[in-house]
Amino acid sequence: MTISLTVNGTQFRTDAPPETPLLWVLRDELGLSGTKYGCGVAACGACTVHVDGQAVRSCQVALADVWGDVTTIEGLAQGERLAPLQEAWIRHQVAQCGFCQSGQIMQAADLLAANPAPSDDDIDAAMAGNLCRCGSYSAIRAAIHDAARAMNGGRAG
Repeated sequence: MTISLTVNGTQFRTDAPPETPLLWVLRDELGLSGTKYGCGVAACGACTVHVDGQAVRSCQVALADVWGDVTTIEGLAQGERLAPLQEAWIRHQVAQCGFCQSGQIMQAADLLAANPAPSDDDIDAAMAGNLCRCGSYSAIRAAIHDAARAMNGGRAG
């Protein structure tokens, strides 16, 4: 059975079994290694991608259950320009080891799509399921606030 899906604006076809986690199709078949395998049980957030604009844990979404277009960290940029969140991550030097950061950014993008001017509490609640072993949570929060200001034309909200 061939399954079609759109990833980062490009249509793909795969013969992977329908129960295959989306994560493995992204990494192994499409070569999109920005999405990481962390825990395999949707507890760490390293595998976060967007499906139809919603942040999901790709380790727990079966290929046959993908309900819309998929966006990975590789597709978040706008052409040659990094997304505001990616630019803010660099400015705030968020990444230490970097392993969790693509999932962190994808979760933060979901937050900012729903709430363009989040409070610290909003950020903490939205990001609670994304774990960072390096403990860069304060830098993550600062980068999200910075990106929100940039996306709001320099206004805090």
